[in-house]
Amino acid sequence: MFWTLELAGCLDDAPWPATKEELLDYANRSGAPDEVIENLEELEDDGDIYESIEDIWPDYPTKEDFFWNEEEY
Repeated sequence: MFWTLELAGCLDDAPWPATKEELLDYANRSGAPDEVIENLEELEDDGDIYESIEDIWPDYPTKEDFFWNEEEY
C-alpha cells in the first residue's frame, strides 16, 4: 500500500467515519484514481470503522507539519 498526499486527498470528502466498503464505494463513485481503490482494497476487512485518513495512513501529514511561525523570522 502506497499513499501520497494527492491520493489521500481523494478521500478528503469521504463520509467519515466509514467502513472499508463505504470508502470503496465513495472512491468508485467519486472517480478516484485506481491507486486509491487498490490501496483501499488492501485494507483488512475486519468490519473496522475508520474515523479519518490517519487511521488508514498513520503518517498522514497534519497542518502542524506545515506550520510556519512567522514570528520566528
